[in-house]
Amino acid sequence: MGQEILCSAVEKLREEFMTLDWTYHNFLVGSCEERMFCWPGVPEDEIMIVVHQSGGRQELFHRHDYFYFNYTYQGEYDSTSFKYDNHITIHEGELYAGQPFAGHALCVHDDKETTIIGVLIQKETFFRAFLPMLSANTKLFRFLLDPATNQFSDEFIHFKIEDDCNIRALLEMMVVEYANRQEDTQTVLKSLVLAFLIQIARQYVHANKEPSSEGLSEKIVQYIGEHFDTVTLKDIAKHFSYHPNYVSTLLHREIGKSFSEILLEQRMERSVILLKGTGLPIEEIALMIGYSNSSNFYKAFREYYHVSPREYVRKNELYNGNG
Repeated sequence: MGQEILCSAVEKLREEFMTLDWTYHNFLVGSCEERMFCWPGVPEDEIMIVVHQSGGRQELFHRHDYFYFNYTYQGEYDSTSFKYDNHITIHEGELYAGQPFAGHALCVHDDKETTIIGVLIQKETFFRAFLPMLSANTKLFRFLLDPATNQFSDEFIHFKIEDDCNIRALLEMMVVEYANRQEDTQTVLKSLVLAFLIQIARQYVHANKEPSSEGLSEKIVQYIGEHFDTVTLKDIAKHFSYHPNYVSTLLHREIGKSFSEILLEQRMERSVILLKGTGLPIEEIALMIGYSNSSNFYKAFREYYHVSPREYVRKNELYNGNG
């Protein structure tokens, strides 16, 4: 990519940033009001690429109603999260990302020339276009959706992007594409953002790596969780090079549950997070978690939770005071 083209695109989006709607909107939470940024662009743009360049700025503590992934392209800045009294510095080459409703206050120091490239994604687009590809990673899945179920959270992703991955190159491609928008730009961006998010998922796993499970049964349960939408007992047996009967007996003996029970538990857990957090139609959620039709999902959900999916959502809304 030509450096001149890239620099021109960065400058164009930097100027556009100042024209976007960064108004603080008041949002009632119980008896208190929270400040929130709503989608700053036109509704037709499902994805926005923004460039924030600043030599000094202090934001008020606020929240967003969209997903954001901020990459420090140049310089550094601070971010404060009230919930855990976190004050961190995001250095050049690092990613800072938050879910809808996640809150923070950004501060760029007066003596730092800082450039942040932000990938903003509307909630419904994220849920439909990208979440299915990322749902195998249990921790990342929870990060992306739990704040929606808890509504107001100050969780965030923060880690250094490894030099050998192509996240920076993908961001530069998105900057050039969005700065020179065409009729199919949103389609092009979806492909680039998907590659970007998959790279982030890899980096997230690397940054949050835990010691591998020692027991075979724990490894099998983890594998089920990573492939809950399509996995079968035969798949597991083939992957771990054991006979299906042996896998089944092992799970019963060490976990106390059958393969089917573990799989059902995984799917029901995911379905509840999706029902609470996304607003997606139940039919779509059923497909996302591995049910070929919604009637099978309805039946499984009712048997597991003793209420229908819609009743579950309604009770949850009443419990949280949203009804």
